[in-house]
This record gives sequence, C-alpha cells and structure tokens, in this order.
Amino acid sequence: MPISRPRLLQAFDSLLQPERFKDYGPNGLQVEGRVEIARIVSGVSASRALIEAAIAAQADAIFVHHGLFWRGQDGRVTGWLKQRLQLLLAHDINLFAYHLPLDAHAEWGNNAQLGRVLGLTADARFGEQDLGFVASATFASGQALADHVAQALGRAVTLVQPDAAAQRPIRRVAWCTGGAQGYFESAIAAGADAFITGEISEPQAHLVRELGVVFIAAGHHATERYGAPAVAAQVAAQWGLDHRFIEIDNPA
Repeated sequence: MPISRPRLLQAFDSLLQPERFKDYGPNGLQVEGRVEIARIVSGVSASRALIEAAIAAQADAIFVHHGLFWRGQDGRVTGWLKQRLQLLLAHDINLFAYHLPLDAHAEWGNNAQLGRVLGLTADARFGEQDLGFVASATFASGQALADHVAQALGRAVTLVQPDAAAQRPIRRVAWCTGGAQGYFESAIAAGADAFITGEISEPQAHLVRELGVVFIAAGHHATERYGAPAVAAQVAAQWGLDHRFIEIDNPA
C-alpha cells in the first residue's frame, strides 16, 4: 500500500535525525511531488541520469545522498538545475536528500555501510560531528590494506604512504566517506595507522610523509554508494514499499 509523503518524510527524519547536524544544504524533502508514494528509487546523487532512470522505473520518490541545493550556490534556476527540476516537476516525483545525517548513521549510513563492505567494525568515532569511524584491523602493510579496499570496492584506489611505513602492519583503520580528506589529522589523533576516504588534496600528501600514517583515497562516489540504498531499503521494508537502487556510474 502507498504511504503519504508526510509520513515517508517522518520515517526518514526519525531514522536519520537531521536536526542533530549542521550541514551544507537542506536535509529532507527537497522537491515536492505526488502525495502518495509506493515506489522509491535510491541513488548517490540527484543527477539528470538518475532522475531519468527513476522516471523510467515509474518511481514516486527518489532518495539520495547528494541533493540539488547547497549553501552558497547560485540561486537561479537555469541550466542543469532547471533541467533536473523540470523533469522532477513534470513527472510529479518527490526528491528526498540527506547529506551528513546519511554519513553518520551508526547502522545504515555511508560510513557504517562502507565498514560492512570492508569487513571493519567500528569501535570509536572521531572528527567534527563524530562523522568518522575507527576500527581494529590486521593488515600486513598499507599496500595490503589498499589491495583489500580496491578488491572490495571493485576499483583502483590511490595509496600514499611514507617510505618508513611501507612494511609496517596496520592495526587501527579510520575512515570517513566522500570528501573527508580534511579529517586526516583527526584520524591520526584517534590512533589510526591508516585513513580511508574518497578524495585526497595536495596538503595530505605532505602530511602522510611528515606524520607517518597511510592515506587511501578510494573515490568519492565509490565510498558513498552504500548508505542511500541501505536507508531506503530499510524504510521501504518497514512500510511495505517497492525500492530499487539505481547505480549511475561515476569515476570520481
């Protein structure tokens, strides 16, 4: 049976508790569509490709990690934003988006689900708003960990490690999905021998050499493709809704 839009929003909000977070954009319902919802499509980002795929799947709602609106962006509805909104409104599709709340959820969020995929069980949190996860691990070296991550995610990763640590075993792994390269020093303070995130910026390469901790950049999209389908599937099962995750390939 379908669920009403307000009730579905309440279900997502109850699970993810967006009011707890200081975020870069609005969490929750970003675009209002039809009132009754029976079919949800989940994805990583509200791209035009995902919206078109959701239309083809006859979805009533889309649930994503990266929505359409961000703090500081140009507010004019032109170009790509106009095209995406036009598709959503023309087909009366709801768009739900949760950013940091989806990263942080202890069981269904991006970090928890990445840990599941990597076989890591967090025993501590770190960083701003406790977004980062830390776990005990047993890897012979940074290269062994990088190989494990690459195999689990099905893609090449970027490994940066100091020469002195090349043969050093990894006993504590910290991770924070997406563009969390700025959490590197917090991960080190949390006792990590290695840090996994989606991206690396120029300063982190120097910090690796100076601080002696392994850094693995495994892809922004690749590290954040597990939370949205996990949350959407959980809510869909709770309310008897149809759910489908649609992967839109992204090399980033």
